Amino acid sequence: MKNFYITLLFLVGFDVKLAFGAEKGMPQLNPEFWLSQIFWLTLIFVILYITIWKIFLPRIAVSIENRKSRVVNDLNEAQKLKENVETKIKEYNKIIEESKNEARKIIEENKKTLDKDIENKKKKFYEEIEKELLVVEKEIKNLKKTSISNINKIAGEIAGEMLKLIVGTTVNSSNLNAIVEDLSKKKLEKLQ
Repeated sequence: MKNFYITLLFLVGFDVKLAFGAEKGMPQLNPEFWLSQIFWLTLIFVILYITIWKIFLPRIAVSIENRKSRVVNDLNEAQKLKENVETKIKEYNKIIEESKNEARKIIEENKKTLDKDIENKKKKFYEEIEKELLVVEKEIKNLKKTSISNINKIAGEIAGEMLKLIVGTTVNSSNLNAIVEDLSKKKLEKLQ
């Protein structure tokens, strides 16, 4: 562009008349050429207008319609996909919520059954302990009764042997056992 201006200035400086047109002036401003210029201008603009109107505008309109329909189809498809995703998300959330509720129910049911099992086992355990305690108490009472009578017999025998050693004669064992039993009953009454 810079070279063009330099050349133009050079030509203007070289021949001013040559730079501004012919010696007669500019042919575009000469009135004898105006009619032909208007004819060619009109013809060229009509041909250009018809070419644009019949060839290029329909192609542009078709292209715009294709793009518009493609955009509309893409938007519709995107909307369908969005709705599909939203329904899938709702179904997913519903499934998760149902799973959570089902898991809670299962946990509560298992907890209840475990609590019942534990209570039943505790009851059985306490019942067995009570039975064992009753059995042991009976055994202790029986042992007390038998041990006291055994102790009384042993004490009667020892007392008889001691009296035999001290006195030198045998003492009636039934009288001696009666005295030992009487003394042991008095001692037991004091302890209870």
